[in-house]
Amino acid sequence: MKIFYTFIIYIGILSATITSIDIRPQNPKKDAASIKILDQKELFFQTVNGVTFSEISDLAYYPGKKKLFMVSDEGKLFTFKAEFGNKIKLLKAVDAVELAKKNGKPFKPWEHDSEGLTLDGKGRLIISFEGKAKIGYFHKNSNKYGRMIRKYKLPVKLRNSTNYRSRNKSLEALAWHPKYGILTASEWPLRNMDKKYQTVYSLKGKEWHFKAGKEPKSAITAIEVMDDGNLLILERAFSNVFEPLVITLKKVYLNRCKHGICYSKILAKLNSHKGWSIDNFEGLAKVGKNRYLMVSDDNGNFFQKTLLIYFEILP
Repeated sequence: MKIFYTFIIYIGILSATITSIDIRPQNPKKDAASIKILDQKELFFQTVNGVTFSEISDLAYYPGKKKLFMVSDEGKLFTFKAEFGNKIKLLKAVDAVELAKKNGKPFKPWEHDSEGLTLDGKGRLIISFEGKAKIGYFHKNSNKYGRMIRKYKLPVKLRNSTNYRSRNKSLEALAWHPKYGILTASEWPLRNMDKKYQTVYSLKGKEWHFKAGKEPKSAITAIEVMDDGNLLILERAFSNVFEPLVITLKKVYLNRCKHGICYSKILAKLNSHKGWSIDNFEGLAKVGKNRYLMVSDDNGNFFQKTLLIYFEILP
């Protein structure tokens, strides 16, 4: 009986842990010379406020309130108290809820695939969805926490699901730009677009095209606006278990475009076959000057992990 209770206590401890890790190979500078990894954590929570914690797909940080929001592609929203210095100073789960429509009713299974997350200049919480592609503005606190307030009108080419390469490859990434407003990107280029180029769309109608990663099945999984107004792009490339998982951080210069193609620069390329202990990174958030978080989606799989990497982009 004593062994049984010891086991139960052990499981309880494991149900909510944040542990330090190291995803780097012996010589990380070779692949990531333009970034400096400041801190690295693995998050393991069975539930937060009764909501299962898994499949985190994006992040957004509200510095004024020191709140870090996380969205799951199962239609769930999590709130953490978070502070950042040279390391992650504080990270504490405080609330969670399942996303809901304006009337409070839950989204249908084909409607709740929330993938992108951002805060606009007024602190409004905005979420993008795959499946039935949409972008909505949601309550981030009060008794309506997680409930949609309204949907945004999408550019014409992003409204029709048949324009995407699949229902699961639509509005994967989201960011807010002080000049261009809400920006979004599909995971893969649209059906009528050249596969060699990715596109970021403004809801105001403007588009920026740049070269996709050269690895097979390279996909945009997150975008973030940098201090200088250009974009930080997170790309993931994975073909099968015999090929490497490659995570690329890329800077796209919005004001350096020729013939419709914007100049881009690779900041880091993390390759699982070169010693990087990476996972399915899908989310980005800017948390300070030149400082960002990157999070992985565990796909609800026991063998995968929710990794949170805090890094700085070097000048």
